[in-house]
Amino acid sequence: MTILEERPQLPFEAHEPSLMEIVPGPRPRGIVKFVTSTDHKQIGLNYLFTALTGFLLAGLMALVMRTQLIVPNNHFVTENVYNEMFTIHGTIMLFVFAGPFAFAGFGNYMIPLMIGAPDMAFPRFNNLSYWLYLGGFSLLLAGFLTNNGAAQFGWFGYAPLTEAIHSPGPGADLWIVGIGLTGLSGIFTAVNIITTVFTLRAPGMVMFRMPIFVWNILVTMFLILLAFPVLTAAMALLWIDRHLGGGFYDASKGGQPILWQNLFWFFGHPEVYIIAVPYFGVATEIISTMSRKPVFGYKGMIAATLSIGALSMGVWAHHMYTTGAVLLPFFAAMSLLIAVPTGIKFFNWIGTMWRGTIVLNTAMLFCLGFLAIFLFGGITGVILAQPVLDFQVHNTYFVVAHFHYVLIGAVMAGFGGLYYWLPKMTGRKLSEKWGKLGFALLFIGFNLTFFPQHDLGLRGMPRRIETYNAGMGWNFLNELSSIGAYITALGVLVNVWNIFTSWRNGEIAGDNPWDGQTLEWACSSPPPDHNFEALPPIRSERPVWDANHPDMLTKVGH
Repeated sequence: MTILEERPQLPFEAHEPSLMEIVPGPRPRGIVKFVTSTDHKQIGLNYLFTALTGFLLAGLMALVMRTQLIVPNNHFVTENVYNEMFTIHGTIMLFVFAGPFAFAGFGNYMIPLMIGAPDMAFPRFNNLSYWLYLGGFSLLLAGFLTNNGAAQFGWFGYAPLTEAIHSPGPGADLWIVGIGLTGLSGIFTAVNIITTVFTLRAPGMVMFRMPIFVWNILVTMFLILLAFPVLTAAMALLWIDRHLGGGFYDASKGGQPILWQNLFWFFGHPEVYIIAVPYFGVATEIISTMSRKPVFGYKGMIAATLSIGALSMGVWAHHMYTTGAVLLPFFAAMSLLIAVPTGIKFFNWIGTMWRGTIVLNTAMLFCLGFLAIFLFGGITGVILAQPVLDFQVHNTYFVVAHFHYVLIGAVMAGFGGLYYWLPKMTGRKLSEKWGKLGFALLFIGFNLTFFPQHDLGLRGMPRRIETYNAGMGWNFLNELSSIGAYITALGVLVNVWNIFTSWRNGEIAGDNPWDGQTLEWACSSPPPDHNFEALPPIRSERPVWDANHPDMLTKVGH
């Protein structure tokens, strides 16, 4: 054994420090970039593209349904095919398009830019989240390829219709697994975004200097962590019922079918705000920028968002008034109360525009359309929140109209977000001429489709039916609704055409085409891999505006 004193002393040799230059190889492009990238910007674009694909496919299914209902006693499709279209249309719109388009698409791309971060906190986790989402979407569509077709029990999957004896075949199982995968993707995205916002903000970007869009996404992520695990558990119990004889939702085995409704709607009503709140943030950013003003009542807007998030967890049973199994006064009061913070937001938006120098471009038009449509959906929501009125129209087309005015009203702000942020993502502006035409067709077509459905509901037309008799007095209103659906489809096609033609050939946007106010407009268009070469001082919630307009600095605490 050699002890320390016996070790030979080696002569010290000084070496000149050597530097090795590392030359990065070529960046992956095309499909390889799509598959392997962990850059939050590429993953955000992946989500946006996939969600828009889902929107187009679900829209085609809606056209099939409206064609079936355009005249009475129609046989354009069979009852089974209609039910498949109805189920997968609603599922894709909710789980693939409306929510992920905003919180995963815009959220992934914009949040690191808006808080001055180089990337998301967990880039590889982010990549995994997208592939779970795409896998769930693919499984939902794969149901059409099975021997019994896709699931036919509605996007809400009410028990006991979902039990194996009533819905045999793999289509229903693919629906369960597909929703489970999209739910896991949402949970993973929530963990990533929450960590990013709390740990990677730039120096000076304190919480009350974050853009409203970031606040709204942050609240949405907490709602996802509260609601999505309940949905995943409900799907797991349904799988056990179908394959292991669990009997959780089967009354003949001691289960309770109404348990499914409680679990599903405990997820389902927060899901409405998981969808809507990010679009509130999109609209706020656009309205503030296009009005050349800071957000009116910035902290009040944040408080309203937090209130919506809290109250949304206590209103699920207003979907269950007619079951006789819920406490009507409590859930009616909670459902009416949640209208208050939403109303505060409308006053904030109006106050932001008031006496502003408004730029009435396509993005702003979509936001104004959002305000009008969502307001009407909110008014009909107040009607449905009252049990005595809900009892009369609960199972009618009145509810279908309300639901679409709320959700598609919010999505109008999403289209505004595309016109507002795609110049940052691609470096090119979208055509204003085609954009305004697309807005007009969407706005007119949407209202022509769904406004008559309020009257159809009051005339007693049940929802979820594939045909009706000629003597019911519903013919003309269904014709109007179907014609409106075709006009809406034309509006969607115009906007999609505008996006894809402008992506390569649009007008060069520059780094800040809208004279924007928040940090994403401080980098190049499109942003570099590391997002920023330099950051402006962050002394308010409008750092880029303050840097570009030193004579018009934002008043802190306004």
